Amino acid sequence: MQNVLLYVIIALGLSIVINLLLKRVGLSQIIGYILTGTIFTYALNLHYLKDSHELEAVGDFGIVLLMFAIGLEIPLARMNSMKNEIFGNGLLQVVLTSSVVYLLSHYVFALSITSSIIVALAFSLSSTAVVLSYLKSSKDIYTPYGQKATGILIFQDIAVIPILILISFLTNSSEQELTTVLTQTLLSVALVIAVLFIIGKPLITWLLHFSASSDLEELFVSSVLFIVISASFLASYMGFTYSLGAFIAGMIIAETKYHHKVESDIAPFKDILMGLFFVVVGMKIDVGMFLNNFVLIVGVFLLVLILKSIVTFTVLRFSASSAVSLKSALSLSQVGEFSFVIFAMATSGKLISEELSSLLVLIVIFSMVVTPFFIAKISPFVDKFIKDKEVATDMSALASRENHVIVCGYSYVGKFVTRHLDELDASYVVVDNSNKHVKEALNDKVEAYLGDASKASILEALHVEKASSVIVTLDNIEKKRLICEAILKHSKNVNLVVKVTSKEEKIKLQDLHINVIVDGKIEVARVLVERMLTCQLKWGS
Repeated sequence: MQNVLLYVIIALGLSIVINLLLKRVGLSQIIGYILTGTIFTYALNLHYLKDSHELEAVGDFGIVLLMFAIGLEIPLARMNSMKNEIFGNGLLQVVLTSSVVYLLSHYVFALSITSSIIVALAFSLSSTAVVLSYLKSSKDIYTPYGQKATGILIFQDIAVIPILILISFLTNSSEQELTTVLTQTLLSVALVIAVLFIIGKPLITWLLHFSASSDLEELFVSSVLFIVISASFLASYMGFTYSLGAFIAGMIIAETKYHHKVESDIAPFKDILMGLFFVVVGMKIDVGMFLNNFVLIVGVFLLVLILKSIVTFTVLRFSASSAVSLKSALSLSQVGEFSFVIFAMATSGKLISEELSSLLVLIVIFSMVVTPFFIAKISPFVDKFIKDKEVATDMSALASRENHVIVCGYSYVGKFVTRHLDELDASYVVVDNSNKHVKEALNDKVEAYLGDASKASILEALHVEKASSVIVTLDNIEKKRLICEAILKHSKNVNLVVKVTSKEEKIKLQDLHINVIVDGKIEVARVLVERMLTCQLKWGS
């Protein structure tokens, strides 16, 4: 027991010193935790701990809490709005990347068919821990490229389930085994969904309400941890990953009024366990093997980076600009932490050799260490070379904005609205789905962003719930209604002001709870009379 406490104290102190030094030179703390694990293992000769299942299980809960936090950001309604990013782009990215890597592994590096399949599937995955940690901390998760990257990462985490099932089948390859595995998987999926959504949702809501009404902060936090761990163990018991259960639990809580409090309360636990996860990753580094195979490891990493970037860019280019596609592709170019699980399972099932597994693990670790060095520089790098394709999509500056006015549309009326807001010295931002209008606003020195205000992700990035008012100036009635519906669904307490130009438009919006509807024709008539009275006063004087 004394040795364990001593190890914890040494590791904690070492991580603090290393991260303080790295922070001074602007490097990610992820690198600090990985270095802590490596130095700690070699300094105290603790190599036997690097394969400790108990230590890995504790570290994996950092990923569990990260996936829970992601679930809090993605309620069912938003999942539905992101279905193209998740199930469209994600599926294409995984399938195409796996196919390309398989061909290279089998025909260029001369690996067996089974080994090539394992490598291809593992290398198609990216690092949820590294990429989403950065996207959330930088607020880039609200930008178009952040949304694209997040959607693909969510699908990759879901794809881990069939990948592990496939590895299990390859280990026991027989027709009967395949039928049994598929049947059990379908039943398990149905049971997990039924328990977590049908039974678990009302229980989770009741538990959070009960613990919140007790006014005991520790009881509320304990309830949240109980929900996360229970959902994780349920998913694991059914043969899925811990993180899938946590992700679903987060989605359920996202639809309750407690999701903001839960997110803030769970953050310290998530950060501590994420740090432990990367310490465990650092403990896996075999320095001798890394030095002996340095050129091969770097070469394979660069090849994977280029291939994944090209494939992901090609997939996204059909639905996004070049800038958004390239940013997303570069941010997902590394290999992810779930590959550790895949390699470990494949090695225990004698599908790949231990030597090949150790080399592949080093490639994954190297990619995760290198990624924090360049991921923060992706946006400036891309913006430097692609300037005209993407305009003002980074809304991270709005993270702390409150009591601001959001002006939807910068056409003729929108321009006059902003001029009057300038006269009042009011804080406001403009959002428009037209690249041309956003450029005009920026040329007029107006804070403007490119985005569709009918999308939940854009409304979240604009922080509509904190805005004093939202003014909708668009002319298209269909688009106007979609925006109003999305805003009212996002926040029922928002002060919504909408311009209409006819009685027909007013009728089409009358079923919505809009605070103020301004009829353009009535207002013009009122102004005409006011101007007439002004003229009479001047004439009388």
